[in-house]
Amino acid sequence: MTSTLRWPGKLSGDDNIYKMNTSIDGNGSKKIGLVLSGGGVRGVSHLGIMQALTDHGIKFSHISGTSAGAIAAAFFAEGYAPKEILQIIKDNSLLKLLRPAFGSNGLLSIMHTRTLINKYIPHNSFQNLKTRVTIPAVNLGEARLVYFTDGELDIAILASCCLPGIFRPIIINNHMFVDGGILNNFPVEPLVGNCDLIIGSCCNHLPVVTTIKSFGNLVDRAAMIAINSGLNSHKMLCDIVIEPHGLGGYGIFDTDAAEEIYMIGYEEGLKAIKNNEKLKEVIAVQKK
Repeated sequence: MTSTLRWPGKLSGDDNIYKMNTSIDGNGSKKIGLVLSGGGVRGVSHLGIMQALTDHGIKFSHISGTSAGAIAAAFFAEGYAPKEILQIIKDNSLLKLLRPAFGSNGLLSIMHTRTLINKYIPHNSFQNLKTRVTIPAVNLGEARLVYFTDGELDIAILASCCLPGIFRPIIINNHMFVDGGILNNFPVEPLVGNCDLIIGSCCNHLPVVTTIKSFGNLVDRAAMIAINSGLNSHKMLCDIVIEPHGLGGYGIFDTDAAEEIYMIGYEEGLKAIKNNEKLKEVIAVQKK
């Protein structure tokens, strides 16, 4: 299947980072960027964190998210409140995007889930979202990261969520694309230089363990260790990082725990608002 998705706008740099000039918006407010990591169902914690932040008046000018973070970014940018997105996910089994299943050739196509995205974002366009969104995916054939910023939204989300070895690669303009988290699970770079303040939401904190209970847990933990290897350098590009420490015990496919994970994120967001001086300053400015 070949999509008609347009390639991103003019790109620059080895990492294909889309450059913009956005410092201050029309009413003089600071541009606040939000970066959302991948992490399977653990990414539902992003919704809890976003709900806590928006409840206190924080508004985002640009959101960059990979995999589960791409889903949260797109639906939020369409205008849905984070708690509404959680309900949409629960009502429509949107988490099937992140759940492995095996067909006759050992891989599942997730293309049919486009209808779920189109149901709630019918215009299916980056340009018509209320907030700027960047979604990374990996061009498998060329072994490089691509940031999608325009064109068809649904196919970009699916590409960013496409776990290799589980889902068939998503074909866009005759190129194979898979999960953006393979090369960048915390895509902060598109926000750097384009926002006055960057908030990061990361959902892959790993606790110390002494035993591994199953093969699935082994694979999940090994993958997270590999993905997290470059995380600290990405965190350093953020002004504020919110990272719940209670998520390491959840697997990326623990779909039944979505409500619990949301609340963990919400509580962590409230804790950051209470204890982080930079967040206090931002909230005070937003209330003026």
